[in-house]
Amino acid sequence: MKLTKHGHACVRLEKDDNVLVIDPGTFTEGPVLDGAGAVLITHEHMDHVDVERLKAASPDLEIWTCEAVAAQLTEVPAKVQVVRHGDDFTAAGFAVKAFGEWHAKNHPDVPIVQNVGFMVDDEVFYPGDALTLPGVEVPTLLVPTNAPWMKLLEMVDYLRAVRPARAYSTHDGLLNDIGLSLVDNYLKLESGKQHADMRRLKVGESVELT
Repeated sequence: MKLTKHGHACVRLEKDDNVLVIDPGTFTEGPVLDGAGAVLITHEHMDHVDVERLKAASPDLEIWTCEAVAAQLTEVPAKVQVVRHGDDFTAAGFAVKAFGEWHAKNHPDVPIVQNVGFMVDDEVFYPGDALTLPGVEVPTLLVPTNAPWMKLLEMVDYLRAVRPARAYSTHDGLLNDIGLSLVDNYLKLESGKQHADMRRLKVGESVELT
């Protein structure tokens, strides 16, 4: 499986000529949906879902997401399917399981929205905007590294709780070069401590997962 990091919180997975995209939000630039058979969307925030982009997508595209996002996609020509914690399904040739129900607490006056994480092919776990513990082995974790709802200490605690073989930064599009260097340092330290591959992929950079 090939994993490619796109802007902020979006990744693209490819295997056997199949393409699956996770969280193509408004911070993601370029034709990230080209050739995609399916899209997974964790929650309704604009940095994870770009409704206008999806309106222009192929009607053959399949979208899998939580109920709150589906309610915003009524004008999207693609097939939209609602999933919840515990569901499993096949999307563009990838086996997917859903984990979690709620976004992390963001602000005391802002209601908590729905958020569903996805495990793809028992290989890649993407929690969305939450620090969900899936309770299963996680070979590759897409770990949030910066957000209004988290701090770097929580990222480290999450990595130690999940203990993946590999972890790559996501949700890092709000950081300048100074902030990104802090993320890089924290991931490097934890990588050494856990003897695992933990780092930040640059936008457009790919890794092969075997």
